[in-house]
Amino acid sequence: MALGPGLIGTGFMGKAHALAYRAAGAVFGDLPPVRLARLCETPLDRARTMAGKFGFEAATEDWRELAADPAVDIVAITTPNALHREMALAALAAGKHVHCEKPMALTAEGAREMAEAARAAGVRTIVGYNYIHNPAISNARRLVADGTIGRPIHFRGTVDEDYQADPDLPWTRRARRADAGLGALGDLGRHLVSVAQVLMGPVESLIADTQIAHETRPLADGAGRGTVENEDIASALVRFASGAQGSLATSRSAWGRKNRLDWEVHGTRGMITFSRARLNELRLYINEGAAGVQGFRTVLTGPEHPPYGAFCPAPGHQLGFGDPKTIEVAAFLRAIAGDREAHPAFSDALAFEEVIHAIDAAAGSGRRVTL
Repeated sequence: MALGPGLIGTGFMGKAHALAYRAAGAVFGDLPPVRLARLCETPLDRARTMAGKFGFEAATEDWRELAADPAVDIVAITTPNALHREMALAALAAGKHVHCEKPMALTAEGAREMAEAARAAGVRTIVGYNYIHNPAISNARRLVADGTIGRPIHFRGTVDEDYQADPDLPWTRRARRADAGLGALGDLGRHLVSVAQVLMGPVESLIADTQIAHETRPLADGAGRGTVENEDIASALVRFASGAQGSLATSRSAWGRKNRLDWEVHGTRGMITFSRARLNELRLYINEGAAGVQGFRTVLTGPEHPPYGAFCPAPGHQLGFGDPKTIEVAAFLRAIAGDREAHPAFSDALAFEEVIHAIDAAAGSGRRVTL
């Protein structure tokens, strides 16, 4: 029997979800069949237009109607951050599997409530940390786990954007905690935390600092200036449960940076580095052989790094931004069919969200926070 996704929201990530649910069956041969059951957007005319464009069978402007629809088995939530918690809880109460874009909620408490509701409902959940589904990241995870670089001792990562770099940009909901929650940490830093914990294990404690680069912004109607309540920049020094250390830095006010996510894992025998600008590559250094010929080598992602080969049989042909989302959807569909947890389920993603809120708390208190 085909699984019926219902999609709430048709913006940037809504389109990414629609394309991924359509593509997953064609890319992977071991998935349950999917029929795109229902799409929700406002107003209703736009919902009908987007349902036709994306290939959904029906449209509505009422997300509660979608969540209650017997034809919908999976509720995919791609709305503004402040709506995620309420929509997810309603979908879980209706017995639906839930695919929620990050963040789960605006607060750690809200995310914990969602994780507990998912456990009680006994359904499958996944949160849209699609970057960790990149085959290059999966390869790095294997290299770390099998001891290729020795014992991991340090993680160093940066994630930057410049969408809030201009001080003359108008004030928006992104600046208010009640609407957006955290700032750079909530939008960008959580992706870096997800990679760090996938590679290094759980964070045990941290110290941190945050900065609001532009404390006010002009209101769109020209009637004064609005206060920016959440951080533009954040930095943290972390200690992992393994004893390894790390540094995490993020900014949404870094001129010239476009979805920059760079990281390094330092080990006792070598190092792995990655830059999202080169999405299909790792750089690997291993301390072996004559000193005069040692150096970093480029590991180009190819069919040897599953599931790259499901997309393309030849290395060097490159995967793109949407492909990890398709891998994420495939993992979720397999989890539903096999009645097992997907990754990251709500319980996994809660650990990511607790770290970013701990960074915010540590910056506010000036003290080390233990998770």
